[in-house]
Amino acid sequence: MLASIRRWFVNDSHPEAEGESAATDWPRIMPFVVLHVAALAAPLSGFSIAALLVAALLYAVRMFAITAFYHRYFSHRAFRTSRWMQLIFATVAASAAQRGPLWWAAVHRRHHAHADTLDDPHTPRHGLLRSHVGWFLTREHYATRVDAVKDWAAFPELRLLDRFDALVPVLLAAGLFGLGEWLDALFPALHTSGWQMLLWGFCVSTVVLLHATLMVNSVAHRFGDRRYATGDESHNLRWLAWLTFGEGWHNNHHRYAASARQGFFPGETDLSWQVLRLFARLGLVRDLRPVPAHILEEGQSR
Repeated sequence: MLASIRRWFVNDSHPEAEGESAATDWPRIMPFVVLHVAALAAPLSGFSIAALLVAALLYAVRMFAITAFYHRYFSHRAFRTSRWMQLIFATVAASAAQRGPLWWAAVHRRHHAHADTLDDPHTPRHGLLRSHVGWFLTREHYATRVDAVKDWAAFPELRLLDRFDALVPVLLAAGLFGLGEWLDALFPALHTSGWQMLLWGFCVSTVVLLHATLMVNSVAHRFGDRRYATGDESHNLRWLAWLTFGEGWHNNHHRYAASARQGFFPGETDLSWQVLRLFARLGLVRDLRPVPAHILEEGQSR
C-alpha cells in the first residue's frame, strides 16, 4: 500500500521486477480514478464560456505537445530543436498527466519494436479495453525503462520531469483553481469559479485528451483503412486524425515512423505537422524529416 501511494509522486526510473506484470494495483491508480470522477462531476460546478474556452485551449496546446514532442520528437527524433524548446514542450506535455517524457518515449519505442505482438505494451491481442486503458494500470508499466531512452536520460531536467511526473499536472490544476477564483473576484460577469475552472479546464480537458491519445493505441489498431502493408494492425482513421492533430494516420506512421509528418498525402490533415512547419520558419525547430519519395510512391500505388 505504501509503495503504491509513493508511486503517486515518484516514478522509479528502472524496470519493475518481472512477475508483477499481470496485477492491477488499485491503490496506485486511485488518482486516475479520481480524475475521471471529477470530470464526470464537472457539470455540478455550472458552465461558463471562460471555463470551456480554457478547457479547449489546454486540450489543443497539450495535444500538440504530446503529438509533436512526446511522440515525434522524443520517441522518434523526427526533428531537432534547442535544449530550451525541448524542456518547454516536455513540460507542457507533462501537464497532460500522461507521465514523463522518458516513460512515454520508452513505451512507444517498445510498441514499434514489437507492434501487435505479445511484447507490445498495448497489444490488441488482449482485447480492445486492455489495449486502450488496461495496459498502463498494470505493475510492469509503472517504471521508466531507461535502457530504451538512454539518449534522453542524459538530460537531468528530463529525468527530473520523469521522476516527479505528477508535479506539473498538480501545479497546473492548482493554477487553474487560482485563476478561476481570481476571475470570479474581478470579473463576476464571467460566471466562473475556482472549482469550475479546475473541473472543466483541467479534469475534463485532461480526460478527453488522454482518451483521444489512447485511441491511437486501441481503436487505430482495429478499425479504419490500410494504405500500407506494414505487418501489424495499424489503420488510418480520418476522424481520429482530427482529434489528435494528425496521429490518426497511424498506418502511414507505422510504415515510416521517422518522418515528422503523418498525413503523407493531400487531404490527410496533420495539424501538428503544420505547426511544426511554422515553428521551423520561425527558427524554433529544424531538420524536419520528410517522407521519402519511395514511401510516397508505394502508398500511391495502393
